[in-house]
Amino acid sequence: MDKAFFLNGGAGRVLTAIPALEKSIQKNPNNIIVAEAWPELFLMSPTLRDCSYVPNTKNLFEDKILQRECITPEPYRLNAYYNQKCNLSQAFDMIINELDEVPDIEPIKLEISKRDQVFGYNFIDDAKQNLRKEKAIVFQPFGSAATIEGRFIIDSTGRSFELADALYMIEQLKEEYVIIMMSTFPIPTDQDLGILTPKDLNLVQWAGIVNAADGFLGCDSIGQHFAHALDKPATVVIGGTAPENISYPHNKKFKIFDLGEGKRKFAPMRVTFDPAYDLNNEGLMLMDDKIKKEILDVVKEY
Repeated sequence: MDKAFFLNGGAGRVLTAIPALEKSIQKNPNNIIVAEAWPELFLMSPTLRDCSYVPNTKNLFEDKILQRECITPEPYRLNAYYNQKCNLSQAFDMIINELDEVPDIEPIKLEISKRDQVFGYNFIDDAKQNLRKEKAIVFQPFGSAATIEGRFIIDSTGRSFELADALYMIEQLKEEYVIIMMSTFPIPTDQDLGILTPKDLNLVQWAGIVNAADGFLGCDSIGQHFAHALDKPATVVIGGTAPENISYPHNKKFKIFDLGEGKRKFAPMRVTFDPAYDLNNEGLMLMDDKIKKEILDVVKEY
């Protein structure tokens, strides 16, 4: 039977499903996608844009879903995933395309519109000209689980930079680089940090900026997935999640700093809800001086 794949969750998770969905549609053009989250990401795939729908599309059920099997692929519940034998993209491939073995990693191919390419280029070029810097870095220190609490930023999952470490990175890099802060909220400080904090940008505009930047620095979040898909150099710092699951250790342009190695307890998100895992992992992103120097040394090679 033809299938309707329902996709939900964070932007990085949705983005990593694209190669598997493209493979499925190429095998059966009658399959469709219902984008419960981040529908704009599917517009960046020439294969998927014409067979993707948002849930409130008029008559979607009668016209499309009624004669199809509804499938909600859940990579976090795949044995190979929670045993660190595959990453998100491979897990989606195994579920969507009904594979028994872990497949090779397929590239994520994004087609950025000319308008968004030009937007990203002009944004970066203007920033370099105005700040008189030769290079620009997209910095995403905080993941989707991070929240701002007064003058603090908290991420109980251990995925985000500690605020003090994020401020240190900015201080060390801002004299030489344009720093574009990729975040849904500002850093809680009265100090002028000397960075750019664009507001009200959509995901495809951020893809345009990452595409035009000289490199990426950040945590386990959507920015690193854009960097991988767009073949940009990236420095990714990981704590509470496993690189084998959520990043790209095979990518030669990626340098991954796994601060949770040997200390992390795998948090079975969407499987069970035991707070003990997050309590164990929430401090894993703390950096000592040695790690901070190593990270900066890599970034300064961009």
